[in-house]
Amino acid sequence: MNLKHDFSGWATKHGLKCSDGRTIMPDAFIHNDGQTVPLIWMHQHNDPSSVLGHALLENRPEGVYAYGFFNNTDAGKSAKEMVQHGDIDAMSIWANQLKQQGGNVIHGAIKEVSLVLAGANPGAFIDSIIKHGEEVEEEAIIFTGESLDMYHAEEELNHEEEKIKMENEKQPGSEETVADVFETLNEKQKTVVYALIGQALEEAEGSDMKQSDIDEIKGELEFMKHNLFDNDETAVRGNVITHAEMTAVINDAKKYGSVKESALAHGITDIDFLFPDAKTMDGTPSFISRDMGWVTDVMSKTHHTPFSRLKSIFANITEDDARAKGYITGALKKEEVFTLLKRQTIPTTIYKKQKLDRDDVVDITDFDVIAWLKGEMRIMLDEEIARAVLVGDGRLGSSEDKISSDCIRPIWTDSDLYTIKQPVTVAANATEDQVAKAFIRNVIKSRKLYKGSGNPVLYTTEDVLTDCLLMEDTTGRVIYETVEKLKTALRVSAIITVPVMENLTRVDSDTKTRTLMGIVVNLTDYNIGADKGGAVNLFDDFDIDYNQQKYLIETRCSGALVKPYSAIALEKLVSA
Repeated sequence: MNLKHDFSGWATKHGLKCSDGRTIMPDAFIHNDGQTVPLIWMHQHNDPSSVLGHALLENRPEGVYAYGFFNNTDAGKSAKEMVQHGDIDAMSIWANQLKQQGGNVIHGAIKEVSLVLAGANPGAFIDSIIKHGEEVEEEAIIFTGESLDMYHAEEELNHEEEKIKMENEKQPGSEETVADVFETLNEKQKTVVYALIGQALEEAEGSDMKQSDIDEIKGELEFMKHNLFDNDETAVRGNVITHAEMTAVINDAKKYGSVKESALAHGITDIDFLFPDAKTMDGTPSFISRDMGWVTDVMSKTHHTPFSRLKSIFANITEDDARAKGYITGALKKEEVFTLLKRQTIPTTIYKKQKLDRDDVVDITDFDVIAWLKGEMRIMLDEEIARAVLVGDGRLGSSEDKISSDCIRPIWTDSDLYTIKQPVTVAANATEDQVAKAFIRNVIKSRKLYKGSGNPVLYTTEDVLTDCLLMEDTTGRVIYETVEKLKTALRVSAIITVPVMENLTRVDSDTKTRTLMGIVVNLTDYNIGADKGGAVNLFDDFDIDYNQQKYLIETRCSGALVKPYSAIALEKLVSA
């Protein structure tokens, strides 16, 4: 090219593997052919005095060749002198809009050429220096002569991020820019990239790795320091860490104990953006909820029928009138008399409803928010049914959200024919040990009244269970060292704590307040019935007017004890 340029050389060459592992492919920058870009000193964009002139680019089969033209500023004249003197012998480029296939760079846009102390590409060098004046002559061809660290500029912090995204999402023949792809990149993928950087640095420093391996990690970190995905170039350039600064930080990291402290010692305050971002432990947000183990127990142990209208009929033959009688000759034979007892339980609907704005559904890409929300709805529906079965939903009778106790009959407050109400009478000043002792005594003594199936379970609270386990004898020895020993003494198959039973009270017919301490029952004797179509169903619908996705989970069922005297409710009653 017959131009009065000050110097010329390879800005970058094709087919050479850079120290960061990438290879620039032929014609990757073909559209830059003939373009003029700024000539900068060491890629320092935040200082106008660092602009040395401009460079004219020429795409060749071997790579991109650059013709440099210095300006007449003091910096330009100084740089020209250093190039002519041989003090500066390398160039590097700043390119954005990079596209990759694996580790191959197939497209990019060169935005500037910089004179640097070390070339960015192993094949970059200045091969001709031209003087202008009366005599025009080629003074020298200067090669780098060594393997150099890769130094791409501003927008390459997230190269690894780009590589992951290109491999996962790029379609053959796509014309998307890197910025377009970045719009679909989620935080989880970014976190992986940053974590890899931090781990590589941590493992390299203070290890017995070969120097060549450590140099490779340093090159990787240096390469990652600029964000290829950021559209706000000016804002990113304000946080640039130069090659010399980064090298000094890495070399001093052992002395200062950490890379961060080393960076601060060098006056670099933005080192944190090289380290991994915080990431969630699980893929989805965790629920803060009550202990739900008892819910599974209740829902699995109750008896289930495919019909919801329950009718119970019993003949009471416990009275004396129902007894068989002796006969005296000539006397009148009397008929047996007994009472028929019956009740009917009808179903009710229990539901939970949720909604999400569709914009939120689309924007949340880190996890499946719909599946997560549906899981929460099922958890809460099951808990509400289990609560209603044991103790009722706790809402006031006037509440329109109340689950009718005539449809799902709570074991605690069920008719005396089904649930035995056993008072645990204690003095007002009774100690915790005394209350626990009275509770255990009443559970054991009331066991003879139990007429339910098999060996029942004790449902109680953590406080009651703890007080029982802390009971001591007169010598200070713990009486029941384990839950197993306690359940054996109470003649129950298991002891299960139920958070929703805490501090529940009711007022009896004598206007006395009773506090629930436990329920002894075998849930096989409790029937939950649902007609066909009344089992748990999940519905979803889209509200086109409000752009909302709505979800409903519901069941229509009934529930009641079906055996007389099949449950015992232990209630603390404070004596006057």
